[in-house]
Amino acid sequence: MVVSMLDLIIELPESTSLKDKRRVVSSVKRRLQVKFKVSCAEVDMLDSLSFAEIGAALVSNSKEFGEGVMQKALAVVEDEYGVRVHDAQVHSEIY
Repeated sequence: MVVSMLDLIIELPESTSLKDKRRVVSSVKRRLQVKFKVSCAEVDMLDSLSFAEIGAALVSNSKEFGEGVMQKALAVVEDEYGVRVHDAQVHSEIY
């Protein structure tokens, strides 16, 4: 069993309230869950107005497949949302 993970720190420069931030973060999470069938959550920076840390995970039988899905998910966030990606890490653990 292989667990592939994406840890993503994004900046939301247009966000002026926690409500604005939650709207964008919820949209990103929902999009990743629906399009890539990953588990996704906001994992840190919950009280920050302009930054969010999102974690996503996928269980599969192939490290290459899992990391490929996470790279595609990262590309969607970078291309389709008005956010700046400050840090992104994709890695897998074999169990």
